[in-house]
Amino acid sequence: MPDHFYVYPAYLARGLSRSDGRRLPAGDAVLDATLEEIVAAAKRLGFRAEAEPEKHYPRRVYAFEGRVKVTKKSGSTKTSFLRAVAAELRRSRPAPPKPAPAKK
Repeated sequence: MPDHFYVYPAYLARGLSRSDGRRLPAGDAVLDATLEEIVAAAKRLGFRAEAEPEKHYPRRVYAFEGRVKVTKKSGSTKTSFLRAVAAELRRSRPAPPKPAPAKK
């Protein structure tokens, strides 16, 4: 078994379908996660993470978004890691502005 796994931004992308690569439920996914954000969130969660910007997700060969190489921790699964990173990204991002009330 390898001591690492890879995370592509598509795994966390709310705008993608499961068949396009999203690995989380749409409600848990985030919009436009970048490599830098994923690496920073992984490090805040105590994982060793390294960006590999020259790589691309095989299902999206036209989009060179890169990938993140994450060193495994005992007792942690890839799915639990993805959920934790998505939650960390939502916490670290500023709240979206509330829409203005409609004028009559």
